[in-house]
Amino acid sequence: MNDHPLDVIVTANRRGRPCGIPSVCSAHPLVLEAAIERALAAGSPLLIEATCNQVNQEGGYTGMTPADFRARVLAIAEARGLPAARLILGGDHLGPSPWRQLPAEQAMARAETMVAAYATAGFDKLHLDASMPCADDPPVMDDARVAARAARLARAAEQAAGERRSQLRYVIGTEVPVPGGAQEHLDTLAVTDTEALVATLTTHRERFAREGLDDAWQRVRAVVVQPGVEFGHSEVVDFVPETAGALSATIHDWPNLVFEAHSTDYQTPRAYRELVAGHFAILKVGPALTFAMREALFALDQIALETPDIRWRTPLRETLEVAMWDEPRYWQAYYEGSPAQQGFARRYSLSDRSRYYWAQPEVAVSVEALFAALEAVPIPPTLISQYLPVQYQAIRRGELAAAPRALVRHHIGETLGAYAAACFPDVT
Repeated sequence: MNDHPLDVIVTANRRGRPCGIPSVCSAHPLVLEAAIERALAAGSPLLIEATCNQVNQEGGYTGMTPADFRARVLAIAEARGLPAARLILGGDHLGPSPWRQLPAEQAMARAETMVAAYATAGFDKLHLDASMPCADDPPVMDDARVAARAARLARAAEQAAGERRSQLRYVIGTEVPVPGGAQEHLDTLAVTDTEALVATLTTHRERFAREGLDDAWQRVRAVVVQPGVEFGHSEVVDFVPETAGALSATIHDWPNLVFEAHSTDYQTPRAYRELVAGHFAILKVGPALTFAMREALFALDQIALETPDIRWRTPLRETLEVAMWDEPRYWQAYYEGSPAQQGFARRYSLSDRSRYYWAQPEVAVSVEALFAALEAVPIPPTLISQYLPVQYQAIRRGELAAAPRALVRHHIGETLGAYAAACFPDVT
């Protein structure tokens, strides 16, 4: 262990301190700006991650390569005064998932190229996830096959990183439901079995050793497990620490490791504190942040419609709806029910499939037009109070400007604040 920011957090957490780090999984500039503002206020490091489908060597659905994503984040950080040394960049679910329709060898070759691109671009934290079956794989992947492929990906990262390989930190494991939230009704979830956890860790450690990757194994800092948290379209499965007690105790046998918890969106502030106390020290959040952004943008949309001096002819929510209908592939397989129920889900589902559409040109132009309209005239304070009451109180206290972008960032920051309070209680 050295003074890498993740090492410091892992060491503190394993010693029983209430210390962790939220992992911000979003590429939207407003979310990134809000996260940077929170990190500046807390004096904390900031972990920002891109997923394999979002950012890869072929562009992903954002159109960005790892180098492009890193450049975007660094530019926003520099503009807002966050030192690059406080940033940790990560890659999530790095493996064959984007190409799983191909035979395994072809998919893994592309996955190796992707992992190498992340390592070369300067990403430190790499979640190696080769758990998904490819076209010629059996339906269920066993630990040995997954571990062999994870080691293969680790080798690609180590070779690509060259002299900076000592900065790489790895995460293994994949006990998570569908990225972005479950599709079915949820009541409870099965917590990862302790025997399954030990089998995963043992198999990976042995495979890394067999491949001559002992040094890389010493830099594995977390394992992904299911602590019993998830969200669907309208419901949230809350963390119950008693059900994860055995899991939390088992990690004590594995030095320098903590858990990484995915789908922690929409949990309560108390749950975040309890997760961190149970060694779930890396808390992934993504849809909850773009959900909050959408809430704030819809509020501003309504404010523009009701402000007497603004002629806001095409509401943003209508532009977004048209874009989602024109390209339904990001939501159609996820939202069931009647047309009215699907329409409601497109706007208000916790899984927030609308996050795939904010970068589309017509939607992005509409957002900028909304900001311009609200910047051209003073926003009526009573409308801010009506639609963004928390932000109104912050304005009254002199903590926030009544500017549209600032209002959106502040609303996103409320979600991030719950994470920061649990992960950095000494500085928030």
